[in-house]
Amino acid sequence: MDGDWIDGEIGDFLRSRRARIQPAEVGLPSYGRRRVPGLRREEVAQLAGVSVDYYIRLEQGRGPTVSDAVLDAIARVLRLDDTEHAYLRTVARPRRKHERRPAAPRVRPGVQLLLDSMDRTPAFVLGPRMDVLAWNALGDAVSGYRRKAPADRNIPRHVFLDPEARALYPEWHAVAAQTVAHLRIDAGHHPDDRELCALVGELSVKSEDFRRLWADHEVKACMHGVKRIAHPVAGLLTLPYETLTVPVEPEQTIVVYTPEPGSETEERLRLLASWATAGV
Repeated sequence: MDGDWIDGEIGDFLRSRRARIQPAEVGLPSYGRRRVPGLRREEVAQLAGVSVDYYIRLEQGRGPTVSDAVLDAIARVLRLDDTEHAYLRTVARPRRKHERRPAAPRVRPGVQLLLDSMDRTPAFVLGPRMDVLAWNALGDAVSGYRRKAPADRNIPRHVFLDPEARALYPEWHAVAAQTVAHLRIDAGHHPDDRELCALVGELSVKSEDFRRLWADHEVKACMHGVKRIAHPVAGLLTLPYETLTVPVEPEQTIVVYTPEPGSETEERLRLLASWATAGV
């Protein structure tokens, strides 16, 4: 995978979305032999109100001046959700940023103090490429960031290459799919990020599961949800989470696990915090 991977992304993305829509779903007759599932390019063009040639050039990545109105029409035809719609706009008009993103972004001291003040909830800072940049004591007790080498403090690398990940996450397949869908959004915004390209290449070579999920072209931001972790000391933890963008650092987000008050998970986290403080 090289820095020009995004040039073919819009075509792959649109083809994957065409495949999800059957002609009958959009009021078209299903006739003739279809070489591929879903809608034909000609049918998408017809429903979106553009010429077939124009749509084909767009799928081929030759439509850098495509208007929002056309992209909105295509998104409507393909029934894209808000995240997919935004992603289509991104890959249709990729912004080439030849300056390199920092390989190891710094977390401001004030942000670290904020993390440390949350002594009852695990929290960490997620940066570019889904690298974990900072954490609080309880976040470390849950995920063991301090014991890992910097290169291993990366969520995709942990999920797909760490042998312990499948045991750690009871719903590993859902975690894996969500991780790839979030990483693809980052890749769409930063097509020239060499470190990100290298990460995707490494995971594609080493993990068949990653390779398959990456080929699905799913895009989804992990802004909130619930993660279940089978902690080796504390037992099963059910952890709702919320994410907050760090002010003046839009590529850094604070992820906070927020256990239900009075829940078994809250009690187990309290014990885990005591064990961590005591050095257990």
